[in-house]
Amino acid sequence: MASSPSTSSSSSGSGSVGNLDSALEIKTRSVEQTLIPLVSQITTLINHKDKPKKTERTLRAIQKVGQAVSIAVGRFVTVGEAIAVENEELKEEMGLACFEARRAGDAIAQLTDVVSAEQPELDGRATIFSDKTAMVKAARMLLSSVTKVLVLADRIVIKQIITSRNKVLVTLDQLETVSSFQEFVQIFSHFGNEMVEFAHLTGDRQNDLKDEKKKARMAAARAVLEKCTMMLLTASKTCLRHPDCESARINKDAVFHRMRFALEQVIEIVTDARPGGDAQVLPVNIYSGIKHFKGKVESLRDELYALTPETLHSHLEGIGEQTQDFTDSAYTSHEHRESILQLCHAARQELQQVVCDWTYATDQNTAWRQRNCSWNCLKFDLLLFLCSWVNLQCFALLLSQEDFLHFSQQSLKAKEATEEMELSILKTCQTVSELRRELHKAAVGRATDLLKCHKDHIVLKALKGSGGEGNLEAVAEYSHKLTEQKEQLVETCRLLRHISGTEPLEITCIHAEETFQIIGPQIISAAQTLALHPSSKIAKENLDVFCEAWESQLNDMAILLREINDVFEGRRGDKKMYLSLPRPGKHSANLKMAKAAKLDAEEQTTIAKLGLELRLLTSDVDSESEKWEDREHEIVRQGQSLSSMAYSMYLFTRGEGLLKTTLDLFHQAEMFSEEGFQLCSSLQALTSQLEEEEHTVILLETEKLVALCQQLQVTARTAVQGKTAMFQKVDSSIQNTKSIMTVVVYLLPLLNKLIRKYKSELSSLGSPQSWKDKQCPVKEDSLNSKNTNGFGVRALEHHMGSLTFLESK
Repeated sequence: MASSPSTSSSSSGSGSVGNLDSALEIKTRSVEQTLIPLVSQITTLINHKDKPKKTERTLRAIQKVGQAVSIAVGRFVTVGEAIAVENEELKEEMGLACFEARRAGDAIAQLTDVVSAEQPELDGRATIFSDKTAMVKAARMLLSSVTKVLVLADRIVIKQIITSRNKVLVTLDQLETVSSFQEFVQIFSHFGNEMVEFAHLTGDRQNDLKDEKKKARMAAARAVLEKCTMMLLTASKTCLRHPDCESARINKDAVFHRMRFALEQVIEIVTDARPGGDAQVLPVNIYSGIKHFKGKVESLRDELYALTPETLHSHLEGIGEQTQDFTDSAYTSHEHRESILQLCHAARQELQQVVCDWTYATDQNTAWRQRNCSWNCLKFDLLLFLCSWVNLQCFALLLSQEDFLHFSQQSLKAKEATEEMELSILKTCQTVSELRRELHKAAVGRATDLLKCHKDHIVLKALKGSGGEGNLEAVAEYSHKLTEQKEQLVETCRLLRHISGTEPLEITCIHAEETFQIIGPQIISAAQTLALHPSSKIAKENLDVFCEAWESQLNDMAILLREINDVFEGRRGDKKMYLSLPRPGKHSANLKMAKAAKLDAEEQTTIAKLGLELRLLTSDVDSESEKWEDREHEIVRQGQSLSSMAYSMYLFTRGEGLLKTTLDLFHQAEMFSEEGFQLCSSLQALTSQLEEEEHTVILLETEKLVALCQQLQVTARTAVQGKTAMFQKVDSSIQNTKSIMTVVVYLLPLLNKLIRKYKSELSSLGSPQSWKDKQCPVKEDSLNSKNTNGFGVRALEHHMGSLTFLESK
């Protein structure tokens, strides 16, 4: 991995690429990866031998690299200048950075323009051979200016995310104040499209972030938005149906508040800013405390005077105070509690022994230094006297310097720990490691037991049943039990945070704790609403959605638990990050037994070419979809859903996005084919209302689409073995996806034209109700149904699949 460019370089022309973070912090992998080829070429030029053999081959190679750099910079600057024109606020900065990059590229081209082996420098002109300092200077300027262009371009991405967030907030405000079902349907459809755009932008940004803590925070915020979207739908519908119900209003207000908070969190992450300007500081956990304490103790081996005993005692006492979260918990077993207390006591005793050995070592060292100081002073005085007597003052000075140097080296060695102290350090570190192991067992055991206890969701089922019966007393009773369950889960998440092992997992524990804390009361308010209106289908649907969110969080907690165990046992590198990937279809059980495989660099390059073509097709589908008057038409929504899934497959070809392995890709391909079949059904229903000529054209394309979807489905479900077969399967899957998208791109404008034509004809005849795509008044029953295709929720759910629960850590 290349490091960031620096604004300074060694005069010797070593070609080192330092750190520019003080001026231009590189926060994303895309910027860093873009710089790697340039850094490689510049390093090749700078690190050539000072006096190479100036053969024709060497000169041609140097000239070729210089020209390649200059041409690449020219193309790069052209793009940067175009960006500057489109973004007035960055025009001046971008223009200056582009000018500097172009000038540096031209300078490198001139310095590497060596004509022949006999006369590499003509007319006294400076070249890479005669003026290496100029080459280093040009390289510094080029790397600095190119980095600045990339960082400025990255600001535009941030601006896009902020603009998208602002649009979502405006529509969210409209949804909160809506007063009729008809108006709600229209606004929510618009809201869904905006959330899809926001999901794409923030998902790409999350994958691109270098900082793992920020990635974890982004994933947590996006998980909230994913779950809250459906909650917002049902909670709003319930409020519209029962406007005088206080519990329904409380339920709805909580969802809106949480969505706004999550949106603000996303902006804080992408802009790297927090209200008040303070950076987020995670609560101190035991794992970090023990790691820090062990580091301090072990540092005494090399430097006796680096710390004070009070500092170490303070660190250990801080760890002891944090273990009270375990020992004071009513859910910690007696055996675990006793073991934790004993280990804390043992750690204090071992540390006391370290301090005793430490004190003895420092006392011995002090006495040794005093004795040696007296002897050396006497020795130096004697040497100086003897040397002055024979008039060898220079020799005397040399002796004194060498002797003092020898004395200094002996003093440094005397600062090292004794064998006794080394043994006590080892025992202390071993004891605190055992303490960490015991805390891990207590937290993981508690979480495992809790998940087993609540896997049947008995309390949730009872709440649904008593609410549907209108039994307020039973609802109150089971609400109390759910509150107890919530408190247990919240406390368990806090214990898991202490032993999480990494900061991203710690952030996930905090997110899980907050989720249980918030969803618990929301389930209760939804149950109260149902109990007050037991015959309301909307209130029942609302309670179901909140209960599903609770169950989903329990599943996420089980995954989190496995991740924490993997980190503790050192298996972190063998595990993929857990994703909210599209679930495989009902026929894909065979895929669960397949082994995920990764492609090598050459295969990824081949697949990347297909991916670029697929990306262009997704852009075409999105562009054609925007031309439709009715953006919520079933065919448009299905086309956009296919585009979203195809875009995920394109990201796979770049090594980005949610699809991390070939197994993930095949899951996505199967879902893509199923959505394609849904589109075929919609097309077949539409063809029955077309004239014969138009009917034939659409029917032919539909049959082609069916065949392609079947082919993709068979490919995705076929088990293969061996690297070559796996690569062919990946290639076929993307090729089939490309073919399907090509048909969709052809159909969308054609169908849009036909539907407009028929609407116009039917409208002129005064019989708009005869067309299948007629605009019907929205009825309450249609909103009660879980099939919310009427306003794009299904498409939204497909797109929102890209919102993940801790996608990458």
